Amino acid sequence: MLLVDSVLLISILLVSFSIRLGYWYFPESDLIWVIYGAPVIASVIFVRFGLYRAVIRYIGFKALWAIVQAVSLYALVWGAIGFMVAVEGIPRSVIFINWILSLLAIGGLRVVARWLLTREGGLKSSAQSDGSCKKVLVYGAGDAGIQLVSALSHSSEYNPVGFIDDSNELQGNQIRGLNIYSVNSIESVINKLKVDEVLIAMPSASRTKRLDIINTLEPYPVLVRMLPGVAELAEGKVSIGDLREVSIKDLLGRESVEANKDLLGKNITNKVVVVTGAGGSIGSELCRQIVFLKPKALILYEMSELALYSIEKELSNIGMHSLDIYPILGSVNNKTRMTNVFKRFGVDTIYHAAAYKHVPMVEFNNTEGVDNNIFGTLNCAQVAIDTGVETFVLISTDKAVRPTNTMGATKRSAELVLQALAARQSATKFTMVRFGNVLGSSGSVIPLFKQQIKAGGPVTVTDVNMIRYFMTIPESVELVIQAGAMGLGGDVFVLDMGKYKGVSVN
Repeated sequence: MLLVDSVLLISILLVSFSIRLGYWYFPESDLIWVIYGAPVIASVIFVRFGLYRAVIRYIGFKALWAIVQAVSLYALVWGAIGFMVAVEGIPRSVIFINWILSLLAIGGLRVVARWLLTREGGLKSSAQSDGSCKKVLVYGAGDAGIQLVSALSHSSEYNPVGFIDDSNELQGNQIRGLNIYSVNSIESVINKLKVDEVLIAMPSASRTKRLDIINTLEPYPVLVRMLPGVAELAEGKVSIGDLREVSIKDLLGRESVEANKDLLGKNITNKVVVVTGAGGSIGSELCRQIVFLKPKALILYEMSELALYSIEKELSNIGMHSLDIYPILGSVNNKTRMTNVFKRFGVDTIYHAAAYKHVPMVEFNNTEGVDNNIFGTLNCAQVAIDTGVETFVLISTDKAVRPTNTMGATKRSAELVLQALAARQSATKFTMVRFGNVLGSSGSVIPLFKQQIKAGGPVTVTDVNMIRYFMTIPESVELVIQAGAMGLGGDVFVLDMGKYKGVSVN
């Protein structure tokens, strides 16, 4: 770059004199050193302003402003030296012409180089030529969308071909050379531009708005990705890695449920709490939330050594040094083991999450399902009564309602067992909580659906018109804790899943 700039600056000076004098000018005597020495003056100034540290491919307005400053200073210094050295002097217009032409040449050279090195100039990369570069539409022509297109412009994987935006004021205009289309023209745009993916760049949009966008895009054969939320973009970093596939959480037809803070700590704060099945997806989330509610002690009761080790290690790393956490290996079918543990620690509250949850597995191994889900719950409840436990909360399921499979029947039987025990005594308060599919839980149908969709189908559902209700693990656990605090004995709580969001198969 330094060599090219030197040649340009000498050539520009010769052209400047030629324009001023009206004929092709070649320097003589003292002006030879003034003209051919110009690169020496310029190089010192250009290096000082960082013109040779900028990566041309990513050059921006800040670098262009540095070029304007550097070239202006160079023109002034060269003119001053020329007046002092040249015997006959230098026409003042030559200094002005030299400044203008130097700005155009030095700045223009870098802009052209950037244009050639990036796909913005129309020079297709090999990825674009062989079709492996994906054509993408950016949904949202706001700041996040513009930053995203800027990041994509340096990617060999994605080729942004346009924007989609709801704003009537923006539609029909262009940003960074890309047209902004209306939402109503999505189908024609996708077909015309042969779009492979739609990237939703609206991090501030509400869950309802994102759901509406996803529903709008659902009929079209494009992959939909989303930009993270505002909190994750606080530093203004937008990269290809920030894009994520649409999560099942984005498809919830409602906002997350707000917790009642007054109820959360009622059965936990300053109490000894046991979580059975503590290594499972629901049990582990219960443990995570319980530790922040400051119990006197937390007992992790789990029959899987690996699951118990994992959750105990995770909770230890949280840094709650004032909290005693006891990892206990044991089965809910071992009544003696539970009795010894509950007496030893003086348990106040039990969250019974230990159960077999996979419908096909329980159906195939129905005797184990009955033994664990029914008799395991009975054992745990009887030990709770015998050892003076105050509160017992059962994690149940919506499949317990008019059950049509073994798993649902065992959970309904477990509820009936607890209700019978609640009617016979009042020392231990029994509460049952039902909810639907918990996103990300070990018993959730979502991982199976995702695997089936990636494999091209079919998606196996019980019935085409079947309605499934979904919750996230954190909000379901919060509601379990609150329900346990509200129960009076023998209560069955059914969590409100909000607006229906089902799975439909065409």
